[in-house]
Amino acid sequence: MNTTPSSALHFTPTDQQAGALKRPPAAGERALVLGGGGAAGNAWEIGVIAGLFGAGLDVTEADLIIGTSAGSTAAAQISSATRPDELLAGILAAAPQLRTDPVGSGRGRVPDRPVADLLKRTNGIIDAAEDAADMRRRMGAAALKIDAASDGSAQSLRRAVVAARLPGKLWPERRVLIVAVDARTGEPVVFDRHSGVDLVDAVTASCAGPGLPPHKIGDNRYIDGGYRRNENADLAAGCGRVLVLSPFGGRSRMPAEWGMHLAAQEDELRARGSRVETIFPDSDSRDLFAFGANQMDPSTRPPAARAGYGQGRALAGQLAEFWC
Repeated sequence: MNTTPSSALHFTPTDQQAGALKRPPAAGERALVLGGGGAAGNAWEIGVIAGLFGAGLDVTEADLIIGTSAGSTAAAQISSATRPDELLAGILAAAPQLRTDPVGSGRGRVPDRPVADLLKRTNGIIDAAEDAADMRRRMGAAALKIDAASDGSAQSLRRAVVAARLPGKLWPERRVLIVAVDARTGEPVVFDRHSGVDLVDAVTASCAGPGLPPHKIGDNRYIDGGYRRNENADLAAGCGRVLVLSPFGGRSRMPAEWGMHLAAQEDELRARGSRVETIFPDSDSRDLFAFGANQMDPSTRPPAARAGYGQGRALAGQLAEFWC
């Protein structure tokens, strides 16, 4: 439905992961995939899920939830004991907070110029990279330079912000995967409740995007999981039905030959026998997710959440047969 620490799992798949990737999909198993998209993307995803929930379709009961970057926050939120409509109400009721990270303006909104500069710098890294692995290493090196020049306060602040957004601080019993990238090696990493990593740290690591220092866990440093793939839907291999929420509409700034766009992930899943449906932002919220727009501006959250809610309610009937 295209509507417009060391125990973490590394890829080189483990024996368990390799088995999951090779086994035929279980028709009864359902996966919910939540891609990255900044503060606006998180709000839109919560809105969609709340809209579906309000119309009688509870996708939070998925057998597997995969979260990347902003989607990792949403994954932790919806797998808590808090209902989707309560999460939505929290977004709509919250006053926009002042930004305190390196691209903040200090006036409650983030100006366009730093976002444009950041986009230019990261595009330069992408253009210079030989392949996706090289790109990840270069992105990690850039983040480590920021880390070397910082006093560590930004990490503590960012972790506190993430912790404040999560209704629960413990990993849920269900299968939740949070994707990040090792800043030193460029290797993708997948955290779950067996990884020995705190849920708040896993989510903070997955959200350590461009312009931010990497997140420190033990002796390791991690950057945004979107540098592997923005949705990482292919990690749902083995599930019979996969529902993907992609704030960026399945697009990627990476070269098509790297296979990082959502269509490539869908092809991989379908080739293994999974059924896949996708939800993209509609015309009411699409402008929020244009490359170069400021998805981190807190003022984008209420309109993104409202638009997502409307989409969710409208799509519930079409998705019911697929999901149920």
